Amino acid sequence: MKMTKTARRNRIKKRVRRKINGNADQPRLTIYRSNKGISCQLIDDVTNTTVVAASSKEKGFNAEGTKSDQAKEIGKLIAERAKAKNIESVVFDRSGYLYHGRIKALAEGAREGGLKF
Repeated sequence: MKMTKTARRNRIKKRVRRKINGNADQPRLTIYRSNKGISCQLIDDVTNTTVVAASSKEKGFNAEGTKSDQAKEIGKLIAERAKAKNIESVVFDRSGYLYHGRIKALAEGAREGGLKF
């Protein structure tokens, strides 16, 4: 029986999550990608709380350009919000997606914004 794309991604996601953890000093930057948008959040796994979040579906977000351009802008936005909370270093969680395309663009945008991972 062949596995669906979503089931395969969730299997990879679980495997990666066993190895990485976020805390208050270095939260986990996790990503969700849909066909129309992209969102990310910084999570403190010790207290199970979201510290900061950003999404392309937010009010006031200018959704112009390609989806990769939007992902890069979301990366810069999450970095800006993290800086406001005095967070400079994060653990990157690609959520089972390949490090390619929009995921890579978001990571590069976050690095340009000043996050270290």
